Amino acid sequence: MATNAVDETEATQATTDEKAVDTTKSDEVPETEVPGAAEDAQTKEESPSGVGQGAAAVVSAALGVVSLTGSWIGTVASARQNLVGQLETAQNAGVAQQIQAVYGDAWQTTALWGGLFALIALVVGVVTLARPAFGTPGRIQAPWIKSVAWAGVALGVIGLFLAVLKYTGVLLGLPSAS
Repeated sequence: MATNAVDETEATQATTDEKAVDTTKSDEVPETEVPGAAEDAQTKEESPSGVGQGAAAVVSAALGVVSLTGSWIGTVASARQNLVGQLETAQNAGVAQQIQAVYGDAWQTTALWGGLFALIALVVGVVTLARPAFGTPGRIQAPWIKSVAWAGVALGVIGLFLAVLKYTGVLLGLPSAS
């Protein structure tokens, strides 16, 4: 019986070892699946998400709106120019000269700032629209990004046009002093 007990113990250990081996084999993942998953993860990390292009498109549209409605910096620059005109105009200057120095220069300063915002909106919108041509081949820009960038370009063109008209006095020019 002693030999029989030893044989049973060895058989139990052998069966336990085989189960351990079987268990580890079932938990293994075939090697062909691991590199494919790693390549997918690398591709997702390397491919741009378009967040930057979307942000640029929104910035372009916002700058276009600012060029049309006016900005805080344009208002401050206009008020400053108004003050400078008041200080530099002599008391004995003609009415036309006083109007130009006090109001005309301030109006032109506002037009310059509006034109600057419009130009920046135009440039940012065009760069956003042109970006896919210099990016990853085959990567398509999201339609909403194109739409918002085109809106920024259109607002920039309108703002630039209005700024030129304001600066030259064609649009809402100064009244004549005579």
